[in-house]
Amino acid sequence: MTLETLDATLKHNFGFDTFRPLQREIVEATLAGCDAVALLPTGGGKSLCYQLPALVRPGLTLVVSPLIALMKDQVDALQSNGIAATFLNSSLDRAAALERLEGLDAGRYRLLYVAPERVAAEGFLERLERWNLRHIAVDEAHCVSEWGHDFRPEYRRLHELRERFPAVPVLALTATATQRVRDDIECFLALRSPRRFVGSFNRPNLRYAVFEKRDAWKQLSAWCDAHRLDSGIVYVQSRAAAEDLAKRLCASGISARPYHAGLSAAQRSRNQELFIRDEVSVMCATIAFGMGIDKPNVRYVVHYDVPKNIEGYYQETGRAGRDGLASDCVLFFNGGDAAKQRHFIRQIEDPTERGRAERLLQHLLDYAAGALCRRGHLLRYFGETPASETCDNCDNCANPPEMIDGSVAARKFLSCVYRIREHRGFSTGAQHAIDVLMGAKTEKVRSWGHERLSTFGIGTEFDRDEWAALAAELMRLGYLEEGEHRAIVLTDEGRRALSQERQVQFARPRFVKRPKKTKRIASSVAPAGDERLFEELRVLRKRLADDAGVPPYVVFSDAALRDISARKPTTREAFRSVSGVGDVKLERYGDVFIEAVGTYLAT
Repeated sequence: MTLETLDATLKHNFGFDTFRPLQREIVEATLAGCDAVALLPTGGGKSLCYQLPALVRPGLTLVVSPLIALMKDQVDALQSNGIAATFLNSSLDRAAALERLEGLDAGRYRLLYVAPERVAAEGFLERLERWNLRHIAVDEAHCVSEWGHDFRPEYRRLHELRERFPAVPVLALTATATQRVRDDIECFLALRSPRRFVGSFNRPNLRYAVFEKRDAWKQLSAWCDAHRLDSGIVYVQSRAAAEDLAKRLCASGISARPYHAGLSAAQRSRNQELFIRDEVSVMCATIAFGMGIDKPNVRYVVHYDVPKNIEGYYQETGRAGRDGLASDCVLFFNGGDAAKQRHFIRQIEDPTERGRAERLLQHLLDYAAGALCRRGHLLRYFGETPASETCDNCDNCANPPEMIDGSVAARKFLSCVYRIREHRGFSTGAQHAIDVLMGAKTEKVRSWGHERLSTFGIGTEFDRDEWAALAAELMRLGYLEEGEHRAIVLTDEGRRALSQERQVQFARPRFVKRPKKTKRIASSVAPAGDERLFEELRVLRKRLADDAGVPPYVVFSDAALRDISARKPTTREAFRSVSGVGDVKLERYGDVFIEAVGTYLAT
C-alpha cells in the first residue's frame, strides 16, 4: 500500500482530492495494525477513517454504532459510491437478515454495521470468526464511559471483541470526550498502546449565538420563518414541548415533526425519514433522547431550552453544517432555565454526582451569559487553546454586547425580592418584582399592597428587558432561585452578595428580530456559486433521490451542488473535478447534471 493508493482510492470512491486533518494519519495507523483513539469534531470526517482502510485491504471491517436509525443511511451512502456494505439490526425481517448473513459468509461485503447489543448476542462472535475480520471501528466511543454525556452500558461488553480477536486493530472514534472519558475508552475497550489523534474542536463554519429568551414561541417562529428554505433541528427538554412546537410550526406553514422517546419506533423512524429526505424542514427533538442523523445539510440547530452541559450542547450543535457550509447554532436563554436546571440537580441524591452536575451546568451557564468569544469558550472547555481571542463568527465577536454596570441595580432587585417575601410571607415571579421596581400600579401590586414597599418605583433607570436580563444574571450567579410556581427567592449566596455589595455586570439583552436573516461567514469548503442554478440542481437531486429511494444527500451533498453551481462543468472531465464526485457517481449522475448545467447556460 502506497500513498498514491490511498489518494487514488479517496478520489475513486469518495470523490475527494485531499484528506481532512488527521484522516490520513488515522488511516495509516489502522492499516499498520495499531489500536487508535480518534477525537474529531462532528463533520470532521470520522467515518472515512475506517471506510477507506476497508477498501484497500481484503476482508471485513466491523463498525459498532449505537444508532440503528443511522445504519441504513450510512450503508445507502456507501453503496451509492460503489462500496459493498451492509448492516444487521432489529429493523430487518428474518428473510432479509438471512440473505445478509449468506452474503457475509460468501465474503461479498467490505463493511458491516451493527449495534453493540448485536456483538453480545448469542452466536454472533462465532459467525464473525468466519468472515475474515480485519478491522474493528467503535463509533461514538464515549458511550463506554459513565463520565460521558451518553453512557450506554452495552458498550462495556465490547471488550469481548478484543478477547476473541486479539490481533485485529480497534479504532475508537468520538466527536467529544474529556480526558477522563478518553481514559475510560482505552480501558473498557481494552486498547493496547493506542495511537491518539485529537483534532481541533473548532468548527469554523458554525456561527454561535445566544438570544435573550422572551416569548420563546414568537422568537422560534420568527427564526424558522426567516430560514424556511433551510433544514433545522430544535432541541427541547420535554416530549410535550416537542409535540407542541411541531404542531405550532406546521400551523404557521413550516413543515415540522416531533422526535422523542415517547413515540413508537415506527413513528420516530418515519419522522426521521421525512426529515432526511427533505420532505420536512424542522425536527423538534428532546435533548434527553439523542437523535442520530446522518444529514449533512442541517443549516441550523436551535436550543429552545438550556442543555445540561457543554459536551451535550457541543455534540447537538455539531449536527449543523456537517457538509462544511455555513450554519447557525442558536441558544435561547434566560435565568429561569438556569433555575429550573438547578432544581433538577438538587434532586440528585449522591452528593458527588450532584456536585459534578452543578459544575457542568455552571460551565454551560457561563458560556450562555459570557460576553467574550463563544468559540473560544468552547475550545478552552475541551482543553484547546484558541488561535485568536476573537473568531468573527459568533454574536459576541461580530457584534460585541454592551455591558451594563448592574451593581447598584442588583442590590435593588435583591432587596425587592426580600421585601416582597417579608411583606406578606410569600414570593412572586420575576416580572412582578420588576413591576414593583418600576412603580407599575398593576392589579396585583395594589391588591397585595406592594406599592407601599420601600423598593416601589426605585428602578426607573432600566427598561423591562434590561431588568429581566439582570434577573437572569442574578439567577445564573446563584443569588436567586425559582421555587414553586416560578416564584423567585433569595438564596444564602444572594444574602451574602447583598450584604457585601458585590459588583455585578450584565450584557444588554439581544433578541431574535423578524424577518432579518442571520449573517453567516462564507464557507471555505465550496464557492457560493450561482444561487438560481443551485436551486435548480437541488430540485434535480431530489427527483433522482426519490427515484432511487435514498436521501438527497446520498446523491450529492449541498457542498457538491455549490461547487457544481460555481464551476458549471459541461464535460465529464470537468465534472469529475467537483469535490465529492467519484468514479461511480460520475457514471451514475454525471451526464444528467452536465445536461442540466448546459440547459441552464443556454437560457
